[in-house]
Amino acid sequence: MSTWLERSTAVPGGRRGKWLVLAVWLLAAMALGALAGKLGEVQDTSANAFLPRGAESAQVNTELEKFRSHDLMPAVAVYTGDTPVTDAVRSKVEADRAAFAKIAEPGQQVPPAVTSEDGRALMLVVPLSGEEQAELADKVEELRTVAAANAPPGLDTAVGGPGGATADAFTVFDTLDATLMGITCLIVIVLLLFTYRSPVLWVFPVLAVAFAAVLTQAFTYLFAKHAGLQVDPQSSGVLMVLVFGVGTDYALLLIARYREELHRHEDRHAAMRVALRRTFPAVLASAATVAVGLLCLGLADINSSRSMGLVGAIGVLFGFLAMASALPALLVIAGRWVFWPLVPRHGTAPRTGDGWRRVGEAVARRPRRAWLVSLLVTGGLALSALGLNMGLHQSEWFQNEPESVVAQERLSAHFPSGVGDPAVVIADSPKAADVAKTAEGTPGVVDVTTVATTADGKLTRLAVVLEGTPDSETAKDAVEALRAGTDALVGGTAAQSLDKETATARDLRTVVPAVLLVVLLVLVWLLRSLVAPLVLLATVVVSYFSALGASGLLFEHVFGYSGTDWSVPLLGFVFLVALGVDYNIFLMHRVKEESRLRGHREAVVTGLSGTGGVITSAGLVLAATFAVFAVLPLVAMAQMGVIVGVGVLIDTFLVRTVLVPALALDLGARRFWWPARPATSQDPATPDTTEPTTSDREPATL
Repeated sequence: MSTWLERSTAVPGGRRGKWLVLAVWLLAAMALGALAGKLGEVQDTSANAFLPRGAESAQVNTELEKFRSHDLMPAVAVYTGDTPVTDAVRSKVEADRAAFAKIAEPGQQVPPAVTSEDGRALMLVVPLSGEEQAELADKVEELRTVAAANAPPGLDTAVGGPGGATADAFTVFDTLDATLMGITCLIVIVLLLFTYRSPVLWVFPVLAVAFAAVLTQAFTYLFAKHAGLQVDPQSSGVLMVLVFGVGTDYALLLIARYREELHRHEDRHAAMRVALRRTFPAVLASAATVAVGLLCLGLADINSSRSMGLVGAIGVLFGFLAMASALPALLVIAGRWVFWPLVPRHGTAPRTGDGWRRVGEAVARRPRRAWLVSLLVTGGLALSALGLNMGLHQSEWFQNEPESVVAQERLSAHFPSGVGDPAVVIADSPKAADVAKTAEGTPGVVDVTTVATTADGKLTRLAVVLEGTPDSETAKDAVEALRAGTDALVGGTAAQSLDKETATARDLRTVVPAVLLVVLLVLVWLLRSLVAPLVLLATVVVSYFSALGASGLLFEHVFGYSGTDWSVPLLGFVFLVALGVDYNIFLMHRVKEESRLRGHREAVVTGLSGTGGVITSAGLVLAATFAVFAVLPLVAMAQMGVIVGVGVLIDTFLVRTVLVPALALDLGARRFWWPARPATSQDPATPDTTEPTTSDREPATL
């Protein structure tokens, strides 16, 4: 293992190896760059991409393909006012109906307007094609333009329904990747400028991340195109943020150690060789933990969660490869001047983390009090998670209320709440009449209509108007009653919400233990201990629950959300545990290395002072990149960004800098590293002064 490590880490910083590595990355980026731009072509934007695999609502969507009108997605135009509908309003609506007929799917009629029971609202249902979402969005925009034009005073118009909601979601996702990429890149550059205080050095991590991003998108496209990998707009957007965040974390660790070694080595190639050999195990273990942790999402039922895990693992892999090869090659080629104006000179003392050493010494003086206070703070935040209200109403799916949500609210105020988005029931045609009769007698059902029959006459589609809004408990109860009382398949928005909630609970029970086991095994392999990994894993779990509680308080009292999206706890757990263990690995790998030269107490203090700055910088970068989600229109993604960002900050400034060192010191070397023999200051050490091989020797230059 040591021989393989020696050889592999010598290549990127070698005299000839650096040019070879750079050439390989340049050729790969040029050859695959065109494929990276095609990722949007293979994205799955269908409803099933965000549903549990095998869910009944997903089966309904599949069965709908057998109907002649399977591609129809109705848009609903609603006209409301404070007074009863006037003749002028009716004339306006009738004129709109004639105009809508030209926009509707060819061969489909726009039914006459429906008047609400209170006489204050009218509704038009416009059948549109749902096969091409870009075309659907354009059609909905035309409908909204027509509806808003020449409206009488006091008349409010809005276009929603399934077609309007789909169009609004498409508009959000259409610019999602570009928005995330631009904001994330800007934040990373600013933070790197602040961290390094160099006008040049930040360029090299960004270049390496750019290499990783191109290959990540290209290989994701290839896997989606030829291997059946599912990619949806949400996972595609998270992918780039993950590559930037994880890649920058690894870059910070490597650059910090490289700068330290440049003070010890006159030859920058030798410095990079030692820096790579010392950081490679930690970076490899970190990347493996994050990648395998994300792969655990492959056990999830919800397709979008599985997609995010599998796609994210590809991003972590290429982020690791770029930081372990392209970045070292770029830095060695450029020379010491990239650190200007703080150029590390051979023979001078490296900058030390005096502030973090003082923190470490303060913790070491009273470790038990330090970890008890830390646990009290994190535990108090974790208790807030007990009051977390799960689930978002349909009106809260977007940060800024889109017109489809406004339309649904107005429909619910004047019509039965589910009239604009009825449940879909697919029944065997011979049983359709009995199913319809049973549905009419089901609590929570307002109306049942036969919509269509398949060409072979075997299946019949029913539209079932529910009493509550599609995301209400009343509607979900009605769906459960329909499923229990009939042999038919029940789908639609309400059924999809119910299936997502059920699958999320199952995914938590399946994925969470798998992730914890993976993290534990990686820590055992890296630290060659049993107690230390268990302690570190416990701190990661505490960090997650404290982040969940703190985020819940922010959701309620700062952002004004009434609840937390069902996807957030699972995705937040996977990202926080997988990414949070990075800092455990960075810290404890350095502590273990230092323990070969010093006693346990001094190794912990030195490890903290040596990695404190790196962990802090990495935590700020990672938190900032995920915080980008907070400004996105989708509330679920914003909430995920908040919980990961808050969790990383808690991990960085409290758990990894106080709680973990305090526990390690309070337990003592013999118990903390059990069953391994605790290292002592008399143990032989491998010095950081490895000389380059003959083939790597060259005159020391800047």
